[in-house]
Amino acid sequence: MKQLSGKVALIAGGTRGAGRGIAIELGAAGATVYVTGRTTRAGRSEYNRPETIEETAELINQAGGTGIAVQVDHLDPLQVQDLIARIEREQGRLDILVNDIWGGEYMVEWNIPVWKHSLEGGMRMLQLAIDTHIITSHYALPLLIRELNGLVVEITDGTAAYNDANYRLSLFYDLAKTSVIRMAKSLAHELAPYQCTALAVTPGWLRSEIMLEMFGVTEENWRDALTREPHFVISETPRFIGRGIAALAEDPQAARWNGQSTSSGELAKVYGVTDLDGSSPDAWRYIVEVQDAGKPADASGYR
Repeated sequence: MKQLSGKVALIAGGTRGAGRGIAIELGAAGATVYVTGRTTRAGRSEYNRPETIEETAELINQAGGTGIAVQVDHLDPLQVQDLIARIEREQGRLDILVNDIWGGEYMVEWNIPVWKHSLEGGMRMLQLAIDTHIITSHYALPLLIRELNGLVVEITDGTAAYNDANYRLSLFYDLAKTSVIRMAKSLAHELAPYQCTALAVTPGWLRSEIMLEMFGVTEENWRDALTREPHFVISETPRFIGRGIAALAEDPQAARWNGQSTSSGELAKVYGVTDLDGSSPDAWRYIVEVQDAGKPADASGYR
């Protein structure tokens, strides 16, 4: 059964990676999914990646949902306002908002202190990771709160517990990803009177298009990357977090997650979902207990 039939979702930043995986799985559950991004078949964003929002919409359709691609720069309030007006005009409702806008991978200078890091790149990163989410929520939430049980998911990197205990490789990156977690907590407070839920969710080690390309592998032969990075054994497809969020969106008791920070692995445990290969990788437990502990790569008991 398509549990999300009649529901309308907006995946803000669904061109690739986790956003694309979430969009596909919400579509597979029957939702009408608006997917936004800057890269279309007509032209690429500053990212200069080949993936497009039209491709994501087509994958949603193939999964059994309705995919609608809309080119939007979420730093432009007028474009976001027009997007929400279009959703209201065409659907009359919004049930699920996933804020997955990022676009800063190529701007991060890993393990470089703030005084040596590009200031221009770092500040741009914060705009892409924080300003976009706030602008989108400002315009989208008045439509979402019209319906009971609305769901807002802030996608980040790392759980609150992990990020609180660890330096995330760059002041700018650390601030970007931690701010999104705090944003979800604040939204949870503001949405609670409307019986809507907000939370932060992180994927594990994601086999995104960029990550696969970096290791010189494809989804079909991703294990070949283990010779270069053995801990990649705990990695997951973008569909894994998508399945967890689809199950969350179907949960009539989703309000129990309000204000929380969780992961794809924890959602999988709670809802019994698996990745495409039938496994359920628990990446953040693995990272703490194996990778950060300096132990040899071994995913036994973690997927």
